[in-house]
Amino acid sequence: MGMMGKLKEPREKVKATKERLHSVTLNEKSQDGLVSVTITANRSVKSIEIDDSLLADKEQLEDYLILVINNAIEAATKVQEAELSELAKDGMPNIPGFDSLFP
Repeated sequence: MGMMGKLKEPREKVKATKERLHSVTLNEKSQDGLVSVTITANRSVKSIEIDDSLLADKEQLEDYLILVINNAIEAATKVQEAELSELAKDGMPNIPGFDSLFP
């Protein structure tokens, strides 16, 4: 395999991983379960469920949504970073001590 082929392979793996992460979903809920958000590992919100009891207080609902959506984005980001970090480790040359850079 030529140098161009070696460079193309990691790029294709990253692209395939990003595509796969579209199908990885995470569910994040408020502590009391009144708001639930489903998000992909690529940080695309798929659904939001809101308990009817929150519909009477707009400000409270907004606070719940901000909190739960931010938690969902944080969880999705961690999954995505872990997956891409693993690809980076696999694609790097075998240099002594290099593994310690990616715990």
